[in-house]
Amino acid sequence: MADNPKNDDTQSKLEDDSDDAILASIQNSPVATVVSDPLIEDNPIIETNQAFLDLTGYTREEIVGRNCRFLAGEDTEPWISEKIRDGIRSQRSILVEVLNYKKDGTPFRNALLIAPVFGQTGDLRYFIGSQVELDDADTGPTTKRHEDAVKMVNTMSPRQLEILKDMASGFRSKQIAYRLKLSERTVKMHRSILLKKLNAGNMADAVRIAVEAGL
Repeated sequence: MADNPKNDDTQSKLEDDSDDAILASIQNSPVATVVSDPLIEDNPIIETNQAFLDLTGYTREEIVGRNCRFLAGEDTEPWISEKIRDGIRSQRSILVEVLNYKKDGTPFRNALLIAPVFGQTGDLRYFIGSQVELDDADTGPTTKRHEDAVKMVNTMSPRQLEILKDMASGFRSKQIAYRLKLSERTVKMHRSILLKKLNAGNMADAVRIAVEAGL
């Protein structure tokens, strides 16, 4: 049977973690997601997706170029805001539950993930932020989202877990290959498989599942 070009293209996209691919990949995610650029003063948002617009009520023009703190409001917890700033300063993935506000002023409980993405030479390149609106009962470490994430992560092989943990730390395939003493092709193969196991269409969604699972 001949190879299916469409399947080959999908496989290539799953394996691609170039800058352009990362920025483009969030567009089809059902999770509200933004990408910010820490190389620009005040770490502004440079890309967003429709899910984020739908969640917050803002237009793309009102979002791009701004720091994500515009979602904060009168009752946003200052200690959580400081925890977010500390995670950004230390360039590590962080998942918090914070009170944010939509454009119309409606408050919502936000499960906010912020994760670094490093360049091929190891320098910080982007931050990915994803947001999930929580119900009143859907808070804390024993939520259904946590339980579902643990179940999915438990389907990983030990090697795939290693790669997923490095992805959650912001490393690209080339860096992971060096760290684990594997070929980049092998890392990309495992990366493609684990994305399918997690039903994640991109790195941002996979990182969120990893952090929600407690990796």
